[in-house]
Amino acid sequence: MRRRDFITLLCGAAVPGPFAARAQEAGRTYRIGFLIPATRESAAVAGLFDELRRNGFIEGQNLTVVFGGFNIRNEQIAGGVAAVVKAAPDVIVSGPELYARALQAATRTIPLVSMSEDLVGAGLAASLARPGGNITGISLLSPELDGKRQELLIEAVPGAHRMAALADSTITPQRHLQALQDAARSRGVELSIFAVAKPEEIAPAIDDAKARGVEAVNVLATPLQFINRSLIFDRMATLRLPAIYQWPDMAEEGGLWDTGRASPKSTVSGRGWSPRSCAAPSPPIFPSSSRPSSSWSSISRPPRRSATKFPSHSSSAPTR
Repeated sequence: MRRRDFITLLCGAAVPGPFAARAQEAGRTYRIGFLIPATRESAAVAGLFDELRRNGFIEGQNLTVVFGGFNIRNEQIAGGVAAVVKAAPDVIVSGPELYARALQAATRTIPLVSMSEDLVGAGLAASLARPGGNITGISLLSPELDGKRQELLIEAVPGAHRMAALADSTITPQRHLQALQDAARSRGVELSIFAVAKPEEIAPAIDDAKARGVEAVNVLATPLQFINRSLIFDRMATLRLPAIYQWPDMAEEGGLWDTGRASPKSTVSGRGWSPRSCAAPSPPIFPSSSRPSSSWSSISRPPRRSATKFPSHSSSAPTR
C-alpha cells in the first residue's frame, strides 16, 4: 500500500462505508503520530484505531504509534509539534485549527490529517477537492450551524430577552460573534458573549452569565467545549439554564438538547455522517455538509436523567 492510500484511509475512518480494506505492503510497518487535545482513551481515538484495525492496520503488528501527542493543551502545542515532527512518522493526525496550523508551519513534507471546523476557510487548504500542500482531512463546517442553533434556541425558549453564547476566545472569530449578536437583535433578543480559553474558565463564565440574567445559552461549536462537555452539562443543570449544543449525542450524555450531525465518536462507529468524497489526484477533504433535512428542524429531547428544566416562561420543552 502506498502512503497516500494509508492517508486516505485515515480520512475515511470517519466514514467507514466507502472504504474497503486494502492489501497491505508485505513487511511494511506504518508509523502514525498525533497532536490532538483528546486523550488516547477517548471514544473518538478508540474509534479511529478500531476502524484502522478493521482495515488491516494493527498496532503492534504493522502499525506503530509515536509516543506522546495526546491530551495536548494549547500551551503545549509548540513542544508537541517539535517532538512529533522530529519523530518523522508516515502521517500525523492533527487536532483543530491551532494544532494543524502549527504543524503546517513546521513541516511541508509529512502528511497531515486534520479534523477541523473549516480547513479551507482557515487557509490551511486550497479547496475541498484538491487541498494542496501536505494537509487533508475532515472539515466539520459546524460554525455555520451556530446561527441555526441560536434560532432554534430563541424559538424553544419563548419570551426570553437575554441569551448568551459560550465561545472559545482562541478560535471563535469576532465576525462570527458579531453576526450572532446582529441576528439575535433582529429577533428582539440581547446576546451576550462569554469567551473562555481554558477549562478552568468555563464554570465561572456560566456563573457570570446566570448572574447577568441570561435565560438560555448557545454553546458554540469548539473543541474546548466538546472536550469539557461534562463540566458544562453539570453547571447548566445546577443553574437550571437551558442550553443547546453542537452534537446530537450530547443530549444523550447529559446536555439538555442539541441539533446537527453525530459527534466524532459516533462517526467512527458508523452511525454518523455520510460526507461526500471528491475524486481528486490527492486525498480530498471530507466536508460534513451533507446534512439531512430533518437536522434543520428537529431538536433532540432532553435525556430523562438531566436535572435541567426550562424556565417558567417557557411553554414547552422542544420535541422532535
